[in-house]
Amino acid sequence: MSKKYSIFLTALFCAFLGLMATANALTPDRDFSQVENRTLAQRPALTVKALASGDFMADYERYVTDQFAGRDGWTAAKAYAEKLTGKQENNGVYFCDDATLISRFDAPDAKRLENNAKYVAQFAEKAGVPVAFGLIPTQAYVWADRLPAGAPNYDQRQVYTDVSGALTGKVTLADNLWSTLPAHKEEPIFYRTDHHWTSLGAYYGYTGVMEALGRGDEIVPLDSYNKETVSTEFYGTVFSSSGVRWVKPDEMDIYVPDAGITVTSHTYDGNGQPTTEPRQLYDRSYLEKKDKYSMFLGGQQPLGVVTTPNTDKPRLLLVRDSYSDSLVPFLTPHFSEIHLIDLRYYKLSVSQYIADNAIDQAMVLYSVPNFAADVNLVWLPR
Repeated sequence: MSKKYSIFLTALFCAFLGLMATANALTPDRDFSQVENRTLAQRPALTVKALASGDFMADYERYVTDQFAGRDGWTAAKAYAEKLTGKQENNGVYFCDDATLISRFDAPDAKRLENNAKYVAQFAEKAGVPVAFGLIPTQAYVWADRLPAGAPNYDQRQVYTDVSGALTGKVTLADNLWSTLPAHKEEPIFYRTDHHWTSLGAYYGYTGVMEALGRGDEIVPLDSYNKETVSTEFYGTVFSSSGVRWVKPDEMDIYVPDAGITVTSHTYDGNGQPTTEPRQLYDRSYLEKKDKYSMFLGGQQPLGVVTTPNTDKPRLLLVRDSYSDSLVPFLTPHFSEIHLIDLRYYKLSVSQYIADNAIDQAMVLYSVPNFAADVNLVWLPR
């Protein structure tokens, strides 16, 4: 390589760095990424304490990464480059058969898993009502045959075996989830671009949940419903994090009518005071947004109460993650009220809530990845 050519490359590289630095300086910071459907890091405050602890540099690195000029385009370009070089993964997401994106599932922390199972067992002892427990296998297990050959993928069934072994005799286990969902794996039971199950998958999950609740004889046949496709342009969270932009969107369907059903979200106002706000079983305004899955129940909430016209039916409490948002519609014919607690935001006594609200049955229901990683189940038995 000649000296002139070396100088040219160096100058070109410096010019590129200068151009990007200028672009970063001139580009306004964003609060939220519509493509990634998440809040972006903001410029951290420079304090002596933050600088001394190292928090400032860590926070600033996250800020620079999130606010990099043209970030969405660079993320997509990286995914394309990975695919062109033969790699079948980007940002922990596998590029799978049938235009499917599946998040990698790594071996969970064994101690956390053990503790989370212990918290469920302790809750069952204090609840004062029958308690069921279910773990939902995700695409990484049910659609494992779509994964690239040799792709690392920890066995979710082993997670369920370990957890259920610690809970046998203490709760009723929703074992049927592990047979029903794989039995329908040829059907669109999960989204291809999102980590959740589809409404069809939620229906099959509902059959397993009803069995665990001792109400298998009440299951409504699938052909009793009229499917309604509410969107053909859904790109979910896995699409957002993968950088992949070459797959087609998912369809979103609903099955259960929402006539006569009310949803109340219990939350806190800007002054930290408890307040309520009306929600809907299906909030169709979200269909005009990136976060279309929040159409179900209006998205995240610490505590939600779904009230049905079936006043003679029992009350159910679900301690749950977001998979239950699309499951709840199928449960509405069987309960007068369905109470939904999200332990990420709800820190009060769950057993006291059961007593105060005359709950008849309770269930702890999570997807395997969420249960394995959750640090909030410590609040469950309190």
